[in-house]
Amino acid sequence: YEARDILGGKVSAWQDKDGDWVETGLHIFFGAYPNVNQMFKELDIEDRLQWKSHSMIFAMPGQQTADGFQRFSRFEFPQFLPAPLNGITAILMNNEMLTWPEKIRFGIGLLPAIVFGQKYVEECDKLSVSQWMRQQGVPDRVNEEVFIAMAKALNFIDPDNLSMTVVLTALNRFLQETHGSKMAFLDGPPPTRLCQPMVDYITKNGGSVYLEKRLKKIHTNSDGSVKHYEFNDGEIVEADVYVSSMPVDPLKLMLPNSWKSMPYFDKLNGLNGVPVINIHIWFDKKLSTVDHLLFSRSPLLSVYADMSLTCKGYRDDDKSMLELVFAPAKEYIGRSDDEIIEATMAELTKLFPNEIGPEEGKAKVEKFHVVKTPLSVYEATPGREEYRPGQTTPVGNFFLAGCFTKQKYLASMEGATFSGKLCAQQIAEAFLEGKIKLGEGQLPNKVAV
Repeated sequence: YEARDILGGKVSAWQDKDGDWVETGLHIFFGAYPNVNQMFKELDIEDRLQWKSHSMIFAMPGQQTADGFQRFSRFEFPQFLPAPLNGITAILMNNEMLTWPEKIRFGIGLLPAIVFGQKYVEECDKLSVSQWMRQQGVPDRVNEEVFIAMAKALNFIDPDNLSMTVVLTALNRFLQETHGSKMAFLDGPPPTRLCQPMVDYITKNGGSVYLEKRLKKIHTNSDGSVKHYEFNDGEIVEADVYVSSMPVDPLKLMLPNSWKSMPYFDKLNGLNGVPVINIHIWFDKKLSTVDHLLFSRSPLLSVYADMSLTCKGYRDDDKSMLELVFAPAKEYIGRSDDEIIEATMAELTKLFPNEIGPEEGKAKVEKFHVVKTPLSVYEATPGREEYRPGQTTPVGNFFLAGCFTKQKYLASMEGATFSGKLCAQQIAEAFLEGKIKLGEGQLPNKVAV
């Protein structure tokens, strides 16, 4: 049951009056996403992932090439080396962003994570990225050159506010898996290229998908279990098992009053969504960008990509369409689209000083779209891990899925996908243990999600 009239949730997209697609977010698929990649395989759509070179590319604001175009700094992961050697080599071979003493200090700072593993990673949830850097004696410039951009890409907030557990988890995956940090773009709009194949798979295997079904109320029995779902159109849905895959903020609003005092559900109050803004700008000419995700290293922008180059479904050889993540967005989420675009263009003129601007001959904006998500993924500030719930709730026939639930991939597409897998596994285990009511036949008759 999907509340909106379009598929996808945080990966949803729709067409404007010109037929151009507008996406909720700039979504990247990593090699370190085993469950997402397995899903693509099972849906037989692996060819829809456009894998890019194994690189991490950072813009160098204010710096140009000899030809006067935007300069980028690349961390190249050698194909012939396994992890972690390819990642170490990528860091050591880049001398444009970090000096050798800075690399050595950062490497020494990471030693406890390497020696003590996951236990240390989890303990670092009490520290922000900036606090960890200072504690480990890592120079501030490492934060400024690399981790401001990385923090905004991982959770849309600055390293002063992001839990170090998030960064260490990402680094762990990237350094342990040879292709972990390799990135791919979907070859077109998510609703048609990803979500519709999922719907087709569900319906082919006996399930149903309903749009415009906004949940109005969760009704309970006298013992606190779910009696039925009531939707805004008046429909009542009864099932053997009920699942919520809503984000944490709307879930808190929908909880029955009798559940709110339970410690399990009360802990959800420690989790809140983070605001983020996704921006699309169509230009009247081609810009000098790269066929890849780019870390902007801008105070207001996180990552961006020229989707006319990186995505086959949006290909345009004559004009650029930049999709940008505006983050942190807390100070701008309530402002007008024009104000947000004005601030964005000011940053872009720094990134493309010889290509974007009011002067004659430079690229001009043809149109733009601003997509605001006031409450996106949960804000992974220090100390949030203890508030993340498991997928099994104290209510026997009610389960949770979503990236905010407990799983090792945190707030990401992989985290959301893995949480669904864990949720299904725990439903199956509860069924086998006789903890949930049987439907007709050998399986639960109906699961309402």
